[in-house]
Amino acid sequence: MTDTTKNHTRVERTSERELVVTRLVNGPAHLVFRAWISPDLFQRWWIPKSADIAFVSCDMDVRTGGAYRLVFRHPASEEPIAFFGRYLEVIPSQRIVWTNEEGGEDGPVTTVTFEALGDQTQVTLRDLYPSKDALDAAVESGSVSGYDAQFDQLDALIGDLDAT
Repeated sequence: MTDTTKNHTRVERTSERELVVTRLVNGPAHLVFRAWISPDLFQRWWIPKSADIAFVSCDMDVRTGGAYRLVFRHPASEEPIAFFGRYLEVIPSQRIVWTNEEGGEDGPVTTVTFEALGDQTQVTLRDLYPSKDALDAAVESGSVSGYDAQFDQLDALIGDLDAT
């Protein structure tokens, strides 16, 4: 039976250019990985419910060499906001590496790894920014906040998937 205890999300700036987020997720690595690569599942957990943001579209071709484009509606913007990039590496149930190209040259490269620990998965997300200033700007904008709520939603989704 899966442990339903709330896990802690750790967000740590490990260098001038890198932000690392770790979370133990209550579910097997193959299900956690599936929640990251399936557009239908991804849309159910990626945006914290407390945020006043909604998906307009979610296109994800999760394979090495594939691309993604996430379009959101945000009350502060009259036009939808797009986030997009390319998948540099995809190893099923283990690792995904992607670019964040909407920020131009200031966008980070994100690596997420999935470490199977029995019926739980250690998820480690690393954002490597091209410069200290780029990471400073991301922190100041608030764009690196909300991970705890996101991962709480991911845990809940995995619990629903694991129960079926």
